[in-house]
Amino acid sequence: MLAIIPCSRSLTKTLLKSLVRTLSISPSRLLVRSMAESASSPFKKIQIQRDDTTFDAYVVGKEDAPGIVVVQEWWGVDYEIKNHALKISQLDPGFKALIPDLYRGKVGLDVAEAQHLMDGLDWQGAVKDICASVNWLKANGLQKVGVTGYCMGGALSIASSVLLPEVDAVVAFYGVPSSELADPAKAKAPVQAHFGELDSFVGFSDVTAAKALEEKLKASGVPYEVHIYPGNGHAFMNRSPEGIQRRKGMGMPDEDEDAVGLAWSRFRAWMSRYLSP
Repeated sequence: MLAIIPCSRSLTKTLLKSLVRTLSISPSRLLVRSMAESASSPFKKIQIQRDDTTFDAYVVGKEDAPGIVVVQEWWGVDYEIKNHALKISQLDPGFKALIPDLYRGKVGLDVAEAQHLMDGLDWQGAVKDICASVNWLKANGLQKVGVTGYCMGGALSIASSVLLPEVDAVVAFYGVPSSELADPAKAKAPVQAHFGELDSFVGFSDVTAAKALEEKLKASGVPYEVHIYPGNGHAFMNRSPEGIQRRKGMGMPDEDEDAVGLAWSRFRAWMSRYLSP
């Protein structure tokens, strides 16, 4: 297993305090829930072994299609990340999507819960989970595997392009890893990244962070694209009715279906280019 530089816990706590302050939401009591699985779910629940631990993952899509590991937001493996994975599996020409459960069954139902869960995340272990997920897909017959993620998962996706030589391509949405975790200037896999122009999470996914990432990727020498979407805020890809309502409750009322469609089109083109056999 590749050695990984641990993420600074103090930096993570500072970021989380900034997120809560930006959202203007008072922390509530901690209510951690387990994900309930529907009998009619299109996802297959599997278990993946890495080191001396086992974790759950959720798989959907064509068996012989290129694989994509889909990394959760700070909420956990909830309805929105499953919506993204299902969408990815249905994109032409089709992909096999796998969501690793980084929180081990726990899901945050409000900002305070999500903060608690992300604050307690073992970032080093999370990258190892992603590595094990990539290797599981390759061990099950897939030649090439990409990684994508959203918010916290976006940062981890970029980190995987630096730390995991097994990864063949990355698409990251509104998240940049701390320098303690990974330096994008050392990326080894092609990276495409998406950010909202109005994203206010300073140093993590705002325009300044996006432009700094672009300079780092330019220095890496790998193929890269960094896209900034005018008039869009953080998590603009979350378009389910529940996701829209949640974003509005967090002070993010923007709705731009054209931007979402364009981002998915760019995602599909990027992954198809670099994951084709």
